[in-house]
Amino acid sequence: MRYIHSGVGKAETQGARIAVASMVISGSLAVAKLIVGWLAGSASVVADGVESAGDVLASSIVLLGLTVAARPPDKNHPYGHGRFETLTGLVTGLGLALAGAGIIWSSLQDTSLRHAPPAAFALYPVAASVALKGVMAALKLRVGRRIRSSALVADAWNDTVDIFSGSVALAAVGLALYDPEHFLSADRYGGAIIGGIVVLLGIRVVHETSLTLMDTMPGEEMMASIRQSALKVRGALDVEKCYARKTGLRYHVDLHLEVDPEMTVRRSHAIAEQVRNRVKQDLAWVEDVLVHVEPYGERGFHGES
Repeated sequence: MRYIHSGVGKAETQGARIAVASMVISGSLAVAKLIVGWLAGSASVVADGVESAGDVLASSIVLLGLTVAARPPDKNHPYGHGRFETLTGLVTGLGLALAGAGIIWSSLQDTSLRHAPPAAFALYPVAASVALKGVMAALKLRVGRRIRSSALVADAWNDTVDIFSGSVALAAVGLALYDPEHFLSADRYGGAIIGGIVVLLGIRVVHETSLTLMDTMPGEEMMASIRQSALKVRGALDVEKCYARKTGLRYHVDLHLEVDPEMTVRRSHAIAEQVRNRVKQDLAWVEDVLVHVEPYGERGFHGES
């Protein structure tokens, strides 16, 4: 059975639009927090601004990944270019981990030195960031899971970090303002905590995208749905083997279909084509199916599944 690309769907377009919107919002927030944090003398707000600036880079990488993943298959890439989208998720995770380490190092410099507490207006851009990032994180996570985009889900978790880091910055600045005598260093330690959160998130994103790159099989429920869909076709007697691997936003399936051993090659081929089309029709997350026809009841000659 041959592979036929289903075309560029709305999933890639929607993901790209969200990535662009995220770049604009994160860029604006980054500039505001960096300027206000510097003017207010707040290390945690500046650290939060650096993290937001990293969001712009992360969203740019996601946009690139979605754009390349939307390209149709060619001679050298018969499975399409979807795996590039997964690679962008991996790069995003690595970037988060490195950025977090840099934030920790910068925030912990000169913590013992006495200095003026941060100004109260440092809280304003951080509060706005927490609210906006909450909306963006929920949107990206919902759409990313629906279109099965590793990079968009990674970017959603990146925005979730902004919510936590913003909350830490608010608490750190609040403590420094409330009691400068005892909590003056809270602002700098708050920046270090933000960096630690970013590092942990980066490690999580790297772990999840690495599983995809290693062709980890989807869950049992998803695999069962493939088998159930295939066996709806008249003449499909059983499924001997079934494998699936993710290439970008969707899965490519290898399926060993058992049919009547006395059936003609022409008829068995027609059933295999119907199975292929039925699985793709029933399961939107399946990009294509490669069907191998096997004689029913003769597994001993072909090996156990």
